[in-house]
Formats: sequence, structure tokens, C-alpha cells
Amino acid sequence: MSLFQCAIRLAQLGAQVHLHRIMPQAQSSVRVAQARDGTLTYLVDAAPEALPPVRSRDLEAAWDAARAAATLSEWGTPRMFRFRQADGSTTDLALSDQDARCWAGAVDQTTGMQTPYGLSLCLRLLALVDLLARAPWTGVLCRIGRAGAALDPLLVRTAATAPLTNQAGFDEAAFRAKLACIAAPAPAGLPLSGATA
Repeated sequence: MSLFQCAIRLAQLGAQVHLHRIMPQAQSSVRVAQARDGTLTYLVDAAPEALPPVRSRDLEAAWDAARAAATLSEWGTPRMFRFRQADGSTTDLALSDQDARCWAGAVDQTTGMQTPYGLSLCLRLLALVDLLARAPWTGVLCRIGRAGAALDPLLVRTAATAPLTNQAGFDEAAFRAKLACIAAPAPAGLPLSGATA
């Protein structure tokens, strides 16, 4: 009997049943090691651009968890990533920035980063924060208020599905083009032509 069939049977018998969200996990291609100083190293058998897209709702939940962790000054531990490229070479990335460590820690606490999906979720969150900081045209898609920053659903959907670069970020022009394809019609006042504002 599968887990799902078992849950249905328990529900039929009147039991309270809650199925936790299960992430698709074939063979995990992420190994994690912890150094004596607490630094976590992720050995990933794929390039960042080969990591899967994520669900928009998961990215939005990661954004909220990261904001809550930052509010509580939960700065997290340093993290390092070694990605294996298709040609056998490696790409190394390090999260030493306090804010990036905080946000990665929040994702690790809520979703986990031991799977390609969880790692993709974390990297997409960090890539989105980076894009918001360096691309002025994103300002209309992120509203800042007393409760924090609220992201436009189109922005979240694009970040959830846009390809990552080999440096685990978003290519601004490609991201903007994908956003324009998803937005139909484009939000008023937002030039999505690919030219920077």
C-alpha cells in the first residue's frame, strides 16, 4: 500500500490526515559536508544552469521565511558550493555575505538544500535579490511598505522558472525577455522591451 493510499484509508476511518509536501527526488545529486568551523560545502553533480525550476509558491514562501530570519538577525553559517559542469570542470561559489547567509539559512530550515530542488530554490531566491538590487527597472515589481517588500506575482513566476547562469544568477536581459513573455498584457508603465530603464 502506498503512502497516499494509506492516507486515504486513514481519512476514510475518520483519522486526521496531513500529507507533507513531498519534493520529487530521483537520485540526489547534492552532497553536503560541514567543516569544523561550521562552514557547509555543497558538492553538486550538475551546473547551476542545469538545476530545475521551482514552484512560484515555494519561492514566495522562501522569500517570506528569509525576510523573517533577517528580522530576527539569524545570520546563518558560511556556505560554499562546488558545481560540476558537463565537461567535468567545476564552478566554485561562496556565500560569505551576512545577508546571503541569512537567506540561505532560512531556505535550509524551511525546505532544505540537500536536493537539487531545494538548492535551486535557494539560488533562485539569492539571484532574485541580486537582480532587484542591480536592475532599476525591477522597482515597479517590488513594493516596499511597513510590512516589508511585496513582490509582483509575475516577477516571482519568472524567477521560479528562468534559467540560472553558470554563476547561479539571472542574466538580466534573458530574465526581462522571459518576464515579457509571461506578462500578457504587460503591467502599465513597465517597459519590458529588453532595454534598460
